[in-house]
Amino acid sequence: MKVRVALATSCFVAAVAAAGASAAATPRTITVSGTGIINTVPNQAAFIFGVTTTAQKAQASLSANAVRMNRVVDVLKQLGIRPAQLQTAQITLTPETNQSGSAVLDYSASNTVTATTDDIGKAGAIIDAAVAAGANLVSGPSLTPSDQLELSRKALTAAMADARARALTIAAAAGVKLGPVETVTENSSTVPPIFSSVAAKAPSASTPVEPGTVQTEEDLTVTFGIA
Repeated sequence: MKVRVALATSCFVAAVAAAGASAAATPRTITVSGTGIINTVPNQAAFIFGVTTTAQKAQASLSANAVRMNRVVDVLKQLGIRPAQLQTAQITLTPETNQSGSAVLDYSASNTVTATTDDIGKAGAIIDAAVAAGANLVSGPSLTPSDQLELSRKALTAAMADARARALTIAAAAGVKLGPVETVTENSSTVPPIFSSVAAKAPSASTPVEPGTVQTEEDLTVTFGIA
C-alpha cells in the first residue's frame, strides 16, 4: 500500500513538472496587422492604341493595318514618346465567315500597341493625335507613379509603425510590457493597372485626362514578444 501511494505521488509530481515546463515553453506574444498607405500624384500614363482593318484578302487586310499602325506609331514618337515606351501588345488576323461557316467573307486584322508617357499633361493630346492617325481603339489610361519602388518602401515603413502602435495599445490594455519583434510577414499584393475602354472617334475638343491621386499600400503581420 505504501508503495502504491509513493508511486502515485511520484506520478503527480512528474505531471506538475511537465505542465510547468510546457507553460514555460509557450511563448508569450502579441500578433497584430499593420497597414501603410502613401498617397501620391501619378506622373505616368499608359494607353493601349489599336488599329483594326478589314479586307477580302488576308494580305490586303494586314497591309492596310500596317500602314495605319505605322502612322499611329510615328505620331506617338513625334509627341515625345520614346521607343522604349512603345511596345506591341498583340497582332491578330481573323477570317470572317458566313453564317454556316462554309465560306470566308473577309479578313479582319488587328494590331495594338502600348504607349507610356512621362508627361500626363500631354495625355489628352496623345489620344487625339493617335485617333486622328488611324487608331480606332483606345484603352486607358493607367496612371502610375514612376518611383513605385521608393513609395512601396515608404509604405512598408508606415506599416511597421502602425503595427507597433497597435501592439503598444494592446500591451498597455493588457497590463504587460511590449518586447522585441519576433516575426514579420509581408502580406501585400500587387494590384494590376485597370484600363477603361472607349470607342475611338474624331474628337471635337481635346480629350481631358485628370491625374488625381493613387495609393500605394503595404500590409504586414508582426508578432512581438511580451517582456
